[in-house]
Amino acid sequence: MTRDIAAGPFADLWPVHRLAERVRFRYRPGQTIDPIGTARAVRNLPGVVDARLNPLARSLTVEFDPAETDCAALRTALLALDLAGDRPARGGPAHHDGLSGVASSALLLLGRRLVPSRLMLPATLAVAWPVFAAALDDLRDEGITSHVLEALAVAISAARRDFTAANATSFMLALGEYLEQSIARRSDELLRELLRPDTGRVWVEIDGREQQIASAAVTVGMTVVVAAGATVPVDGTVLGGEATLNETAMTGESRPVARRRGDKVLSGTLVEEGRLRIYAEHVGRNTAAARIADYVERSLAAKSESQLDASRLADGLVPAVLGLAAATWLLSGDWQRATAVLQADYSCALKLATPVAFKSAMHRAGTEGILFKGGDVVERLAEADTFVFDKTGTLTTGRLAVTDALAFDPDYSPTDIIDLAASVEEHYFHPLALAVVDAARKHQGRHFDHKEVEFIAAHGVASVVDGQRIVVGSRHFVEEDEGVPVGRHRRRLQALYRQGKTLLYIGFGGRLLGVIALKDQLRPGCRATLERLRSLGVRRLVMLTGDHREQAAELARELGIDEFHAELLPQDKAQRVAGLKAAGARIAFVGDGINDAPALAGAHVGIAMQNGADIARLTADVALLEDDIERVAQAKRLALATMRRIDHNFRLTIAANTGILAAAASGKLSPVASSVAHNGSTIAILLNALRSA
Repeated sequence: MTRDIAAGPFADLWPVHRLAERVRFRYRPGQTIDPIGTARAVRNLPGVVDARLNPLARSLTVEFDPAETDCAALRTALLALDLAGDRPARGGPAHHDGLSGVASSALLLLGRRLVPSRLMLPATLAVAWPVFAAALDDLRDEGITSHVLEALAVAISAARRDFTAANATSFMLALGEYLEQSIARRSDELLRELLRPDTGRVWVEIDGREQQIASAAVTVGMTVVVAAGATVPVDGTVLGGEATLNETAMTGESRPVARRRGDKVLSGTLVEEGRLRIYAEHVGRNTAAARIADYVERSLAAKSESQLDASRLADGLVPAVLGLAAATWLLSGDWQRATAVLQADYSCALKLATPVAFKSAMHRAGTEGILFKGGDVVERLAEADTFVFDKTGTLTTGRLAVTDALAFDPDYSPTDIIDLAASVEEHYFHPLALAVVDAARKHQGRHFDHKEVEFIAAHGVASVVDGQRIVVGSRHFVEEDEGVPVGRHRRRLQALYRQGKTLLYIGFGGRLLGVIALKDQLRPGCRATLERLRSLGVRRLVMLTGDHREQAAELARELGIDEFHAELLPQDKAQRVAGLKAAGARIAFVGDGINDAPALAGAHVGIAMQNGADIARLTADVALLEDDIERVAQAKRLALATMRRIDHNFRLTIAANTGILAAAASGKLSPVASSVAHNGSTIAILLNALRSA
């Protein structure tokens, strides 16, 4: 979060204008600022060619080499500046936040009768100097902007010795800018609430003993120990212990969740009760919390097309406002009317409301287990009319479960078939074996004693039970390699195949004893998610998979998917996405595997599942922080709500400021009233943008 008192010269800063080789920041100062020393330090940053600091306008202009740095990197480096050794002594030059400008203009406005008349002009100009400084900065770097209009309004009132209007305008401008910057900073702070602090030192288990080491020294494969009150410092798997974790910051889950051996845990979650031993799988900058931090920092500097359009429109309307002020004076001869017109423009609300709305939506999404990697992503997701899904691990859990067990020998029941297979598969970690063992555990089946198990890679397992050879595996292994006939049961086996099920054959004593059918399980809420996407305006639902056509067709029918393509290679998925784009569709691709990365990158917006491969999550524009497909529809809803709010705020801005300009030009508003109306409406629009979607 932004700091109230910074160690460096800048507590916070944000770009207000940028070119290919130059950027101008507004900043909130730290505890003290030495303009000369700070400018020198900025010039020494990598890639910086020159720097100009204007403390009165809280403005920093940096010229840089785009081959060496960019706006986002500069902002990070500037916030990290620490000039502790070069700080002026107590009582030296200092500059505080925007409240000082509000206070000084308010004091002069309220105490104007106490100031001698000969001092009113210099006092008014002194208080208004930040307004003039900002205007000069803009005039030099950008030409005529809203700050130039504001400075003209103050200057005209001061020249006509209307000090009440001049000082009231300065006060409203200072108050308005302070509140606007506070609201903009609040949107950044909302996003940064998703970040977790560095855990500092970490307890690890080495050679059976626990010891504390620096978090930076933790490496993959270490056993990390966390107890009640500690933040989990790594992503990993629980090796031992049991605890309840508060995962709100990472998944949006409001209730504590129990974690025990075999469960996955994320960095940044808090242990409320209990103690865990965790195998570290992702550490340092590769943890989920660190990746969120990186995404947030990038998102604060990124601009969407809507934001750029609003900014261009705001800049384009400034000359029109200046022209209206000039026409008003020429037609009426009334300087007061012209000054009132100069008080109102479209710039502040148009430029600030859109990024504030995006950041507010991104924070709301983060608390609900959805990570948007920028405001432009929100915009593109709102426009998406075609959702393309991977199958395994996305629409389905990616974990096989036993659905049927057929016994072809009357001496054995279906549960016997499962128990017999599980007895020889229990030390084998293939997904089929794990599913069979899990099924046996659920019905608390009996264990068959057997001899040493023989593992045949890519085929199955074999052993001896009661003096007879047992083989468990694929049809090819059982029928062709082991000579067990299966033809007489072909009809029943084909029926299971047509249902998209995977079959595990059990041969015993040279005959087919039975088969176990397994199937990837549909994710809970999957059907409801697709229906909700349709209700949100999605026109077409498509499934792309590398699985067999029969399995894909059966799932597509079950879910009511419009179109599917099966038996695809990774490049085939990307080509299908490209084909849909070429046909005019706006594509959102949802996937989880390494093979989905090309399609995720090629879509208008890519969405990665929580348990997806790292490359998929890094390639995607949206990363789900919780393993729940319903978050996909929620992300679409948030994106649509955000764009509706941005459109609503745009219309409000145009209507409010056009009305104020018309009233000012017709003489119905004084300069003070025009300033109050303009700044008040701007702040109201920004507060509306800050509301959660």
